[in-house]
Parts: sequence; structure tokens; C-alpha cells
Amino acid sequence: MILPECLCKGLWCRMGFTGHLNGKMGKTMFCHRYKFMIHCVVHALSHRKGAYDETSDYIMNIITCLVLNIPYNVSKVIFEYLIENVKAGSTKYIMYPRFMMMMIDDQFKDIPKDANDVLGLRNMTADTISRLAKGPEPRVKRMICRINNPAYVAPENDAWRHGNSNSEYENEKMNEMTEKKTRCWFVKDGKRKRTPKTSPVVPIPKEPAPKIVVKGIVKGGVIRAFERTTTKIS
Repeated sequence: MILPECLCKGLWCRMGFTGHLNGKMGKTMFCHRYKFMIHCVVHALSHRKGAYDETSDYIMNIITCLVLNIPYNVSKVIFEYLIENVKAGSTKYIMYPRFMMMMIDDQFKDIPKDANDVLGLRNMTADTISRLAKGPEPRVKRMICRINNPAYVAPENDAWRHGNSNSEYENEKMNEMTEKKTRCWFVKDGKRKRTPKTSPVVPIPKEPAPKIVVKGIVKGGVIRAFERTTTKIS
């Protein structure tokens, strides 16, 4: 299932996203509680080994479904990427979410491991949470939808809020969004379309650097002073 881009970004605005909707969708643009939730989903379910501050399109889909209480086939997403990595014929076939490593360890307890190649996991503490609090925190947003109410029922017709919702409206921020028709990670005929590692950024034109011109020093690629000196010596 592919969620419309406007549905994902509309919900993210409700959650307090403070960045540009046409740029990178980073977890740093949320208050600490939502930032921590996105941090956990990215680390647990993404198929990457870096750039954890940014969220891919399919991670946005998963988070949107978790918050709105919409069923989503997470297993299909994971195995699609596993199959793609195997077919790529490179060492990337070993890239998979961390929770799958836990499943493998549970089923095969005697698999030899290189201690220098295993990333140790620690329980979340106040110290590790404090690392997520870099810079000023965006305005705190209250928990909404399924996170606040386990019995929450998702809105119909690809809406990200019910008509009688009492949370702040995000229409003004949504006006800046330019929908990208090609950002689905599956295409309609069922063939796979690779998700870019990062969302495209709106380019900002740069002013050309001023040219520094020193008159009377260069003539045909040869310094005039050197040319005069050479003439006197000869």
C-alpha cells in the first residue's frame, strides 16, 4: 500500500514538523517525543547504515500508519529490500533491520561473530536520550491519534484528521508543499522503483563570486615584467 504524499506530510505537520515540506524530512524538526519515536522506527526498520537523521519515503509511510492506526504490510517492505540487495550481487545483501538480527540470533544461537564487526546495543537511558536534544527544541506538540488513544479510528478518504479534531490546523504550512508525482517506492505495474536515499532539496541559486582583475600584469599568458626583464638580459 502506498500512502499519498499529502497524507504523510499533512500528518507530519500535525505532529509539529518545522522544516520545509519540499526538502529533507528530518527527525530533528520535531519536538523530543516525536523525534524519539521516529528515531526508533528509523533504526529498527530502515535498511541503511547511516544518515539516520533523515527519513525515507517508506519510513514516512510506516510512521503515518502507526500514528493513524492504519494497517501496513511492514514485512513486505523489508523483504522487498532484502531481495533487491541479493539481486544486486554485492555485499549489501547483509543489510537488514536490526530486529531481524534478533530473530536470527534466537533461532541460531551458535553463529560465530567477529567482536570487531558487531555493533553493541545498549538500553535507552537518560544519557542516550539527551543526545537527541541538540539545539533548541521545536514547540512541544501533544500526542495525537493512535499514540494518544489506543482505540483511535483512522479518518477516511486519505484524510489526516477528523472533521471534529481539536488540534491545530496546518493548512497554512501545507500550502508550501509541491507534490512530487514520482516519489512512490512502488510503481503501478508492480515493478520495483528504488527510493532515493534522501529527498530532493529545492536548489537555492548562488550569486557569482566577484572577479578580481589586476590591470597591466598579464599579456598573452606571460607576465609583462618578466617579459621586459628577459629582453634586457638578452
